Amino acid sequence: MPDFEETKKLLDDSTMYYLISVGMDSNYSYVNKRYQKIFHNVHGDLVGQHYSVTMHPDDTKICESVSEKAFGNPDQVFPAVIRKHDGQGGYITTKWEYKAIFDDNNVPTGMFCIGHDITELILNSSELKDTKESLTKTQDNLAQIYYIQSHVVRKPLANIMGLSILLETMENITPELKEVILMINNSANELDEVIRNIAAMQ
Repeated sequence: MPDFEETKKLLDDSTMYYLISVGMDSNYSYVNKRYQKIFHNVHGDLVGQHYSVTMHPDDTKICESVSEKAFGNPDQVFPAVIRKHDGQGGYITTKWEYKAIFDDNNVPTGMFCIGHDITELILNSSELKDTKESLTKTQDNLAQIYYIQSHVVRKPLANIMGLSILLETMENITPELKEVILMINNSANELDEVIRNIAAMQ
C-alpha cells in the first residue's frame, strides 16, 4: 500500500473504494468522497467525529486490535471486516486494510484505511451455504430412499418371489391356482425391475 498522500490522490474520487484517515485522537481527519456520500445521511460531516460513530459497537474492538498491530508493524497492512450503520436500522459489511501513519521523526500520527462494501458478497456466500446445506440434505434423503428401496422394500419382495417359486413346485395344484401364482410371480418381477431402475438413477 503506498503512503497516505499518494493514496489520497488515487482514491479521493473513487466510486468503488472508501478511504479514510483517523488521527491519534481517534477522530476522522479525512474521508474520501465515496465514504462521505454513503454515510453523510446517517452521520453528517464525519471529519472531527470519533471513528466508532459509523460502526457496530462490537466491532470497535476489532479496530483497536488491528490498529495496535499496524502501529507495531509500520511496514505492513492488516485486514479487518467491519459492520457499518446503513441508516435503516441495519448494517452493511465492509472490508478494510489498515496502515499506520508516521511523521518524518517516526512518530505515529494516525491510521489510514482503504475499504469497500462486501455486503452482497456476504449475502451471496450465505445463500450459497444455504443451497449447499439444502443439497446435502437432499442427498442424505436420496441415500435414505436408496437404502429403503435396496433393502427394506426388496427384502419382502424377495420373500414373495421365493414363495411363488415354492408354490410352483407343489403337487396337485389346480390350473386356476397356477394362474394366480404366475400372476404373482410376474408382478413381483415387474416390481423388482422398477426398483432396480430407480436405484440405478441414484
